[in-house]
Amino acid sequence: MSAPRVRLEWGGDGVVVVAMEDRATRNSLTAELGDEMEAAFAAIAARPEARVVVLHGYDSYFSCGGTRDQLIAIAERRMKYTDITFFDLCRRCDLPVVAALQGHAIGGGLALGLHADFQVLGEECLYTANFMAYGFTPGMGSTYTLPRRFGEHLAWEMLFTGANYRGAELRARGVPVPVRPRAEVVPHALALARAMAPRPAVSLRELKRRWRETTEAGLREAVRREVEMQDVTFPQPEVQDRVRTLYQE
Repeated sequence: MSAPRVRLEWGGDGVVVVAMEDRATRNSLTAELGDEMEAAFAAIAARPEARVVVLHGYDSYFSCGGTRDQLIAIAERRMKYTDITFFDLCRRCDLPVVAALQGHAIGGGLALGLHADFQVLGEECLYTANFMAYGFTPGMGSTYTLPRRFGEHLAWEMLFTGANYRGAELRARGVPVPVRPRAEVVPHALALARAMAPRPAVSLRELKRRWRETTEAGLREAVRREVEMQDVTFPQPEVQDRVRTLYQE
């Protein structure tokens, strides 16, 4: 029997920790990880004592994003990135979610964390929206969430170049989210979660609902346009060659 890819930690203070630990794929966005993530968040929704969720990865990895096979399947039009249905799971959760990006977050892995309500970054960690490094346009809501989280100029630079950025560099560039030494990322996220957890569950859910309403229309339109763009950009022979030869899992 394989080890669980997702581990839940139930605190007595209303804070629930979701730890992604798919070491075989470095938390890539596989169907297996998605199934366990959906099950974990369903279990949280069923527990009335839950107040706030903290999501993190393991060691030096938060999530490495889509797999080579997934990207090839998109390029061959056998799937769309929206078939990876858990990429916005944090946004859909009825409770506030703090993403502790204590390790490298790559492409769709960064997008996964940006759909949380709050983020904490690590100084030493790599963050990249590397879609254009392979020649195809960004997905998973990145054209909407990245500018909202990191600021317009820096976000569009990241999207156009597909370059890597250390957390310390992002802090120097003025990202409006906390950046801490990697060992302090999860503790900082937990402290933020514990500051919210004493509030009534109904009030937390209502405020999360309002926050989600402010993003719903814009995100839906961004996702629609991203899928349209990828229908144009993925079929390019150059893109398919890049995915097959440059991508390393």
